[in-house]
Amino acid sequence: MRNGSRAFAAALAATAFFAPINSGFSAPAAPKAMVTGAVTSQPIGHYEFCRSHRDECSLHGRANAPAPRITDRGWSVLRDVNVSVNASITPMTDSDIYGREEVWTYPTNVGDCEDFVLLKRKKLIEAGFDPSDLLITVVRKPDGEGHAVLTVRAAQGDYVLDNLNDEVKLWTATPYTYLKRQASFDSGRWVTIENGTTDLMVGALK
Repeated sequence: MRNGSRAFAAALAATAFFAPINSGFSAPAAPKAMVTGAVTSQPIGHYEFCRSHRDECSLHGRANAPAPRITDRGWSVLRDVNVSVNASITPMTDSDIYGREEVWTYPTNVGDCEDFVLLKRKKLIEAGFDPSDLLITVVRKPDGEGHAVLTVRAAQGDYVLDNLNDEVKLWTATPYTYLKRQASFDSGRWVTIENGTTDLMVGALK
């Protein structure tokens, strides 16, 4: 498919996933979104991934751009991608696969949490979602272990695709402490998450 045709197909798909802010349809209720702060350090794994995928780490969006309102069909696509990738990739640590830590790559049949995130992000971009609304996010699990999930920005709130759960969940409904994520205005930069350790988050552990 030519680039122009591919872009047209993605744009056409996007019209089915996003609705005008004032349009009415059944979808999750509007919750609190993540509050991001200053630019912070980029994970070493993402830095090395960007060295070999420069086009994916040089995407720029408008700072403070409003998140899109996702339609029912869009939610269905998010759930399908989350479930299909979770089912197709066998979880395995970088140490077991490569003999070293922090290798971020597109998985084929095995991978760790970052690899799941990268593949889901890729599939959703191909489906018509905007890269600036699909943000790799670093969290801490209740046991203190680091983990990565994919945050989807929506007018309805920030939702999470996780290889540990097939359900697409509101971020405050997960048991994680949120540390930092890709900047929506620059796919090669990262920002802190200022409200990632709120009382609401603690309550989500129950």
